[in-house]
Amino acid sequence: MASSSRPHPLDPLTPQEIATTADHVRSAFAGQDAYFRVITLSEPAKTEMTLFLDAEHGDGGQVLPYPARLAMVQTFLGPRNSENFYQLKVNVESGEIVHKERLTGCHPHVDANDMQKTERACLDDPQVQEAIKNLRLPEGAIIKIEPWTYATDGMNDMKQKITMCYFYMQLITHPDANHYAYPLDLVVEMSGDAQVLKIYYLPQGTSNEISTMATPYNTKKILDSSIEYHPDLVPNHRTTTKPYHVSQPEGPSFQVKGNLITWEKWRFRAGFNYREGLTLHDVRYDGRSLFYRLSLSEMFVPYGDGRMPYNRKAAFDLGNDGAGVNSNNLQLGCDCLGHIKYFDGWHTTSDGTPIQIPNAVCCHEVDDGILWKHTNFRTGNAVVTRSRVLVLQTIITVSNYEYIFAFHFGQDASLHYEVRATGIVSTVPINIGDNVPFGTTIAPGLMAPYHQHIFSLRIDPAIAGYKNSLLVEESHPMPLQDPKVHNPFGIGYTTTSHIVSDESGLDLDHTVNRTFKIINESVINPITNGPVGFKLAPFYSQMLLAHPSSYHAKRSEFAAHAVWVTRYHDDELFAAGAHTMQSLGGQGIASWIQNRKDQEGGHHSSVRDQDIVVWHSFGSTHNPRVEDWPVMPCEKMTVGLKPVNFFTANPAMDVAVSTQERNRSVLVDGAGGPALTNGHCAR
Repeated sequence: MASSSRPHPLDPLTPQEIATTADHVRSAFAGQDAYFRVITLSEPAKTEMTLFLDAEHGDGGQVLPYPARLAMVQTFLGPRNSENFYQLKVNVESGEIVHKERLTGCHPHVDANDMQKTERACLDDPQVQEAIKNLRLPEGAIIKIEPWTYATDGMNDMKQKITMCYFYMQLITHPDANHYAYPLDLVVEMSGDAQVLKIYYLPQGTSNEISTMATPYNTKKILDSSIEYHPDLVPNHRTTTKPYHVSQPEGPSFQVKGNLITWEKWRFRAGFNYREGLTLHDVRYDGRSLFYRLSLSEMFVPYGDGRMPYNRKAAFDLGNDGAGVNSNNLQLGCDCLGHIKYFDGWHTTSDGTPIQIPNAVCCHEVDDGILWKHTNFRTGNAVVTRSRVLVLQTIITVSNYEYIFAFHFGQDASLHYEVRATGIVSTVPINIGDNVPFGTTIAPGLMAPYHQHIFSLRIDPAIAGYKNSLLVEESHPMPLQDPKVHNPFGIGYTTTSHIVSDESGLDLDHTVNRTFKIINESVINPITNGPVGFKLAPFYSQMLLAHPSSYHAKRSEFAAHAVWVTRYHDDELFAAGAHTMQSLGGQGIASWIQNRKDQEGGHHSSVRDQDIVVWHSFGSTHNPRVEDWPVMPCEKMTVGLKPVNFFTANPAMDVAVSTQERNRSVLVDGAGGPALTNGHCAR
């Protein structure tokens, strides 16, 4: 049984554990200046962890030792270049370095301090100052630099870290003025040690018109106040939206003990790390196992502007930037409404000091419309039950964009993952009056390039146990003339299905309603006499548009197919590989599958009745609209995980029916004011 006196093996590292781990590393490598990038939990091996969980959920008689509490550390030991970049596993309690790997050729995720240092060094450089002067900007212009990680294109040696500095300007002094309205022609390439590598001016037409000669700024590109979004700078706000209060007079229905959350029949643990942000562990419903781990594995944002240097705009927002370290400090009444429980995250400074990421995750309940209803037309009696959903939400800001990530737990044992994209579209300069086929002109002299957002949801199932299979089901019309079936009127249809035998990538097909079911072949539903399972309700979306030969495609292998199934391996958490910063390809899902095939003499690894992982690639092909400016309304994407023959009936039949006495809704008269408060839900 778990002891309450020590962290659960799946709990994130505490601030004290982060500081202790940093001390261990300094002691182990005395004399080698340790510059820390990551100190986070190294989750126990699954074989150890499942034994612990089985004991934890048992009858209380079995006691197992805790798995070793390990920290994963990424640090420079000495000079800050890839030759001195290491990944360590450190025993938090003993200080033993149980694993050490030199990450030659790899680079860490973006560090805010390094980015600020790069910006300052760029602006202070005399050559850059001269280049800015040559633009002949309007008087009072304030320069803003937007650093972008270099997306590999084969033009440079990727052993050296390169930052692309794109330039913008503000024309008013308000700190939240929208500088994205005024992209400048200038770009500067900076080295990892903040030295200027190259200065040039951007193309504004459809060809590679980069130049070393400046063009004076066209003042006709100066726009009115419609470019602004901050309330200080927006003169008029509608007054028709009245206050909306969420009231739960008896408090919320969920309970929280540390990182353990219970709600209705759900029980799971919330985790958090610098890269994935929010993670879920040991997800169970009514005591039955469903998922070992759920997380957003990666997010790739490739831009479709093929001109130099815009071809280098392709960001891995998790691998390069980190969802955890870029999490917002969520605010009451703003990001989440109602009765809110917040969870903090913890990261590390470069000297190993724990740094808090406050209010990184919010937990709350929402009304989600009707859960189920039926009216008996013979009697006129109706029964209606409203749906309550538990939401765990986190929001990240990565430069110009915001992403809202949320797990939605339903009373019917459904689980949905929702992504919303908002923020400000990335902008580039264009000649007034010009149009290009790979972007939208959203204001005179301002273009928003086409781009994609492709996400990878990692689903580590434990459907009634840890050995599962993936079944693919399709719906097809019955033949009109077939002696084996009776379909003389041509209206019948049936399903075909097969179980995926080997590791592979699979595609969606809405024309046959292709469905993916994660099943446990060893656990049979007594009603259907078939295996219990959960089905993936995918978010239908376009896969990567970049050519398969491109570095974009080589680096984002997961974006080639909508669904992947692999054998479980402890070190395979990230769909595009462990180190995406300026990666060259050859790491990620497709490479794992191919490498195992090569090692096994040309045979694929079996995924039938095995410990498997299912990955879903989905997203948005975003061809911007004028209505996306100056801040785009949320674009919503939802993935579902729903029980399929897992229960013997609707698991939400026991949810209490709705009543006016409990819900206390208010009837509004014709003038818009409150009136009667009586009413009936069931009769």
